[in-house]
Amino acid sequence: MTYIPTPPTGGGCRTAPVLKERGQREVFCGLTGIIWLHRKMQDAFFLVVGSRTCAHLLQSAAGVMIFAEPRFATAILEEGDLAGLKDAQDELDAQVDRLLARRPDIKQLFLVGSCPSEVIKLDLAKAAERQSQKHGPNVRVLNYSGSGIETTFTEGEDACLACMVPVLPETDKRQLVVVGALPDVVEDQMLDLLRDLGIDTVRCLPTRTAADELSVGPNTVFALTQPFLGETHAALLRRHARHLPAPFPYGEEGTTAWLAAIAHEFDVDAETFARVTDAPRARARAAVAKASEALRGKSVFFMPDSQMEIPLARFLARECGMQPIEVGMPYIHDAIHGPDMDLLPAGPQISEGQDVDKQLDRARAARPDLTVCGLGLANPLEAEGLTTKWAIELVFTPVHFYEQAGDLAGLFSRPVRRRNILGLEAAE
Repeated sequence: MTYIPTPPTGGGCRTAPVLKERGQREVFCGLTGIIWLHRKMQDAFFLVVGSRTCAHLLQSAAGVMIFAEPRFATAILEEGDLAGLKDAQDELDAQVDRLLARRPDIKQLFLVGSCPSEVIKLDLAKAAERQSQKHGPNVRVLNYSGSGIETTFTEGEDACLACMVPVLPETDKRQLVVVGALPDVVEDQMLDLLRDLGIDTVRCLPTRTAADELSVGPNTVFALTQPFLGETHAALLRRHARHLPAPFPYGEEGTTAWLAAIAHEFDVDAETFARVTDAPRARARAAVAKASEALRGKSVFFMPDSQMEIPLARFLARECGMQPIEVGMPYIHDAIHGPDMDLLPAGPQISEGQDVDKQLDRARAARPDLTVCGLGLANPLEAEGLTTKWAIELVFTPVHFYEQAGDLAGLFSRPVRRRNILGLEAAE
């Protein structure tokens, strides 16, 4: 079974010149990924080794009070640690021991590094290895860095999943692994579609619990659901799994192309594929058409923020009738983003990295109808009369696959409609 989306009339953007910028960046902290990861992995706990700033960020981002006992916390470096009066490794071991004694429901513990220099000096990998030997096999202790110094905020999930791959059991079984944290309801929709196509050997990374079976080996193929999983992609390749390149499942076209890549790999015939996908495709097209009425003919400018920019630009251009002016990405990975770039119509400036002042100048000069950017830039641009969309909302909202296609278009159309309404009220 082969489904090939119609290529753009004027060609795609895969071979277009890329403007590479290396200057001041506007970024959000990678610790943010803990907010959606701790909800996804139901028996995991995330212990951040950091400062009070880390603790305040997590508490405010999650919208919960710490006395509610969520499955994340911060081991705060105190004055004694900074002055060298205490052994930080001993202090960390004591915190882990107390935590696991009080919370026997924890089956996976992540020691998460942050950006204070005192934390960077700690060897959290050794600490995780030491604690795994002490508390295993009941508890698996891993570590990764959520530092915001060198990462975008979505790379916290990438680092978390990448640290899990090396410890997965080996298997020779022919299977599909779907990679990327999705809301449970969206993941269930995806699994139902794959099951209806006759593909039963499907596993997800991350799993919902540590007890869920997941292994990897040379007969494993994997499909990414999130475009910011470069390190996880590399880790799976090192385990001899094979990547199925495809556009990301945003909108009707992206979802169909993503499913088709898997269907082709597992020899699903065209009749079965049409029987399973025709009805949800029609629903998705109708929902997108209704939600995107305010977007058609409008221009959009993407600041580099979430690593989702290229697939979203493809969706807005091809399914919502928008005209991308610039599509900025923190990093471009051809094996991951290439299929979407093939479908993104030629024309927009593709940029990688950021020099925020120069990019703001380009946005002001272009005066786009919609600017997709981080929280720190949105309010200043709104004050200058530009309509903005918070990039982080696209991560926290279910946007994948057919049933969420209309919601995805609605996330972009709402700020445009709001600006139109405010403009009419001002005119009156």
